[in-house]
Amino acid sequence: MRDYPELLIPAASLEVLKTAVMFGADAVYIGGETFGLRAKAKNFSMEDMKEGIAFAHARGVRVYVTANILAHNQDLDGVREYFQELKEIRPDALIIADPGVYDIAVEVCPEIERHISTQANNTNYGTYRFWHRQGASRVVAARELSMEELAELRRKIPKELEIEVFVHGSMCISYSGRCLLSNYFTGRDANQGACTHPCRWKYAVVEETRPGEYMPVYENDRGTYIFNSKDLCMIEHIPELVEAGMDSLKIEGRMKTALYVATVARTYRKALDDYRESPETYRKNLPWYQEQISNCTYRQFATGFFFGRPDENTQIYHENTYVKDYTYLGIVGEERDGLYRIEQRNKFSVGEQIEIMKPDGRNVEVRVGRIVNEDGEEQESAPHAKQVLYVELGTEAEKYDILRRAEQRPAAEGDGKVGLHFSQGIRDGSV
Repeated sequence: MRDYPELLIPAASLEVLKTAVMFGADAVYIGGETFGLRAKAKNFSMEDMKEGIAFAHARGVRVYVTANILAHNQDLDGVREYFQELKEIRPDALIIADPGVYDIAVEVCPEIERHISTQANNTNYGTYRFWHRQGASRVVAARELSMEELAELRRKIPKELEIEVFVHGSMCISYSGRCLLSNYFTGRDANQGACTHPCRWKYAVVEETRPGEYMPVYENDRGTYIFNSKDLCMIEHIPELVEAGMDSLKIEGRMKTALYVATVARTYRKALDDYRESPETYRKNLPWYQEQISNCTYRQFATGFFFGRPDENTQIYHENTYVKDYTYLGIVGEERDGLYRIEQRNKFSVGEQIEIMKPDGRNVEVRVGRIVNEDGEEQESAPHAKQVLYVELGTEAEKYDILRRAEQRPAAEGDGKVGLHFSQGIRDGSV
């Protein structure tokens, strides 16, 4: 058991790993090109993984590699070869769900810690004790557990066995992330990393004697997203997580942008640090956490299973639309003659007002003075995705700062920004 929880942040690429490290992660989890559950993510080549681990370790940050597929027979030889490669670059831990894969890790690279993935459905202290006897150093809790159950787990398992718990991000509608819908509808196996997210699709009911007559499941003339859960957010419940003895607070999102990662990492970092300083500091800064966490793309917020079983208020029945208040423009690179290198991610123009998002919590408003391409030619705008450009910002920026642009979105009548984004249950623990 740790003295204080680790903040564990996802990374889809080397660029995002570096962002996570610079914006406050204690540890980062990543996937290689095989055997992880995010096949559609960019993922890491061995060379990128090696560079990322070196970058993180130089700054005191740990790196965990996912190998959490539910393996079939034909996977096992490849798993063995993969672990042989990982043995050479030495991540801090492997995240594993399948016992067969686990045994190969014990045999091939016993010196690398083994964490048990949430995919293994870890819902009771007996399961935790079992994995401890097998040599696991950490078990990731199923999302279906309440805060009370987690605290009981902590009391009834060995002190040296760590508990990792998801505190922010998407919620799967299937038990601990195991899903058959994707495979059934599209032939792409969610348990092998190829989920097509059918829980976000529109659905209606058809009565068998009335073919072609589609009846909405809810009051919506185009059908309903009956499986579409709100996103998990526990930023208002750091005290309960700390007091329950959680060792690692995990953010979901290994397919998210650097802007998303920077936002959640910076916000949870400050919340954890503030609470460690004093509960009064944490309570005083709650409005800031709420405002900042609402600045990344998400589907409204709830507290999942932490404070009782979710009800209809934790589902989104009428849309699959994400809330998006900011657009990601790029990451600040090296400075050259007063211009900062970026690789453009979304269009912006000369004269436009944007923000520099800094790891220390500041958001600096600036106006784009000039845009120059790699050939030294002036541009009025940056319309081409991933074009390397040099931008005049009118103020000093630092490498790994994030550039973003605020987007206008109408507020609900009688509701402020934070109230619009946070469901009622997240405030009073009723959800």
